[in-house]
Amino acid sequence: MKKGIVFCIAVCASLCAKAQIKLPQFIRDSMVLQRDQPVNIWGWAAPKEQLTVTFNSKRYKAVADASGNWKLQLPATKAGGPYTITLAAKNTITLKDVLFGDVWFCSGQSNMVHQLNIHDVIYANEIAHANYPAIRQFFVPNVADLNGPKSDLPSGVWKAAVGEDVRPFSAVAYFFAKKIYNQYKVPIGIINASWGGSPIQAWLSDEAIAAFPAIEKTLQKNKDTAYVNGLSRAAIAYNNTRPTQVLDKGLTGAKTWFDPTYNSTNWHSMSIPGYWEDQGAKDLNGVVWYRKEVDIPASMIGKPAKVYLGRIVDMDALYINGKLIGNTWYQYPQRRYAVGSDVLKPGKNLFVIKVTNTAGKGGFVPDKPYCIFAGNDTVDLKGYWQYKVGEVYEPVVGAVPAAIAMQNQPAALYNTMVAPFTNYTIKGFLWYQGESDTFQPAEYAKLQPALIKDWRKLWKQGELPFLYVQLPGFMDYTFSPVESNWAAFREAQLQSLSVPNTGMAVAIDLGEWNDIHPDRKKEVGERLSLIAEKLVYGNNAVVYSGPIYQSSTVAGNKISISFTHIGSGLMASDGEPLQQFAIAGADKKFVWAQAKIVGDKIEVWSDRIAKPLYVRYAWSDNPDGANLYNKEGLPASPFRTE
Repeated sequence: MKKGIVFCIAVCASLCAKAQIKLPQFIRDSMVLQRDQPVNIWGWAAPKEQLTVTFNSKRYKAVADASGNWKLQLPATKAGGPYTITLAAKNTITLKDVLFGDVWFCSGQSNMVHQLNIHDVIYANEIAHANYPAIRQFFVPNVADLNGPKSDLPSGVWKAAVGEDVRPFSAVAYFFAKKIYNQYKVPIGIINASWGGSPIQAWLSDEAIAAFPAIEKTLQKNKDTAYVNGLSRAAIAYNNTRPTQVLDKGLTGAKTWFDPTYNSTNWHSMSIPGYWEDQGAKDLNGVVWYRKEVDIPASMIGKPAKVYLGRIVDMDALYINGKLIGNTWYQYPQRRYAVGSDVLKPGKNLFVIKVTNTAGKGGFVPDKPYCIFAGNDTVDLKGYWQYKVGEVYEPVVGAVPAAIAMQNQPAALYNTMVAPFTNYTIKGFLWYQGESDTFQPAEYAKLQPALIKDWRKLWKQGELPFLYVQLPGFMDYTFSPVESNWAAFREAQLQSLSVPNTGMAVAIDLGEWNDIHPDRKKEVGERLSLIAEKLVYGNNAVVYSGPIYQSSTVAGNKISISFTHIGSGLMASDGEPLQQFAIAGADKKFVWAQAKIVGDKIEVWSDRIAKPLYVRYAWSDNPDGANLYNKEGLPASPFRTE
């Protein structure tokens, strides 16, 4: 065959391929479309190509523009299905098992990402009995881009909350959807567009960022590919200067330290759980190895087992009897490693854990489970272990060149994980984000309202409901009144309630001091569902929020606090005196106060403050014992009156 003919065939094949109807990744089988509203269907085809969409026994026509873009609207359709939608031009696409219901765009950082699978101990029963074919999730792939909005995603499928397919569902979004579905029997679609550790600036569009000069400056700088590529090259060059050989003595000696025949008689002793900085290994960044012989009863042998190692800062690898069982490369996941039925033996079994830490305290997070279990038997792994330092990292002097973390940059996630969906008709937004922004509460008080305005403008559906989660308690408890960035940040979140058609789920009681990803996701999802019942589904009988500070008045040596959302009355959740109230005079030196419920108000006072002016409630990173609720069982938001 002549080269010219081959070339012509290739060109024709390319043109034909371009003429094929193409749909966005999320317009596909098993999708959920928004009920009771006209919905957009769109995609790409050859320029000026005509296509026909058949739905519910009716035909709708569209013509691609000069660039190959086309869009049409299907009429408002009641909840239900499944439906089939057929698109025909030079090719035919048939979309099957399509439902109409309520579609919620769920976004934020890791606490929205966190799947049921990560919390499969506390929610084992939920996973085992999941059978909700009308609740479906589309998980948006984690992709970032600095160069402008994208029109599509690299991949994705809709999955129903049935059997094992429920495991990748956002736990918060699933429990929200389950509650709404059980109440209204309407199919629920979850678009899960979230990325762990992401700051709010990454989710804003270029237009919204223009109102924030410092962020706008970064945005424009990042559009310079020479600048971005230069940072990447500098980081690569720096890393190439570092030693490439393994310096860890645990891996480089005559015998590895996880080898059962290795002699560890000269090792020191340290307790698990606990951080090595608190147990004699001061200011150590590097690798520490732990070894212990664990007695395993015969009743556990020959069965699959599981090891729980709480959480470890930062990285770890577990060996049992010389075999690598599992490893994790960063600090946040709970360590749950499966052990094959052929690994354990009756009597002594050698457990070795390699822990790597680069900054801060390294080791094993307290108040987490540390055990191995099989069948009905459990062996505790807490207690004293042998330990030895395998490698010490030299302190870094001066600035270290680093490539841009693209997912943290202004608009980088909007471009790839939000922009493709702005034609997709939805019911509203769920938002759980903020841990990455707690250092800037004052700016966040402006950024979150800007995000709400931005997304509503982009979707062009009016004041879409925006429901969000206030950050739960986290980090150490404090036992005197303190200043707190996390408290100030919760206050910034609270201020977004001034934006119309918004609702905030208070979660101050659902945190864990030692885990930024607390297990109790069900309560978060269900509190969001209460807000939706009231604001979105019109259930005026529901009490959807705990008490929210409204105003205060000073009378003598007492301050009287008024609230909204008191429901059927205020109460102390545990029946004890009210706690976590602090009071101050003009000097703002706060002391703990007494507080009591007087009708629908709280009176606060202290014998130490004769002329009080200010009150704070639950004003710390992790307020221990904050117990002001309404009688519907919803906690009061932390607040201050100054």
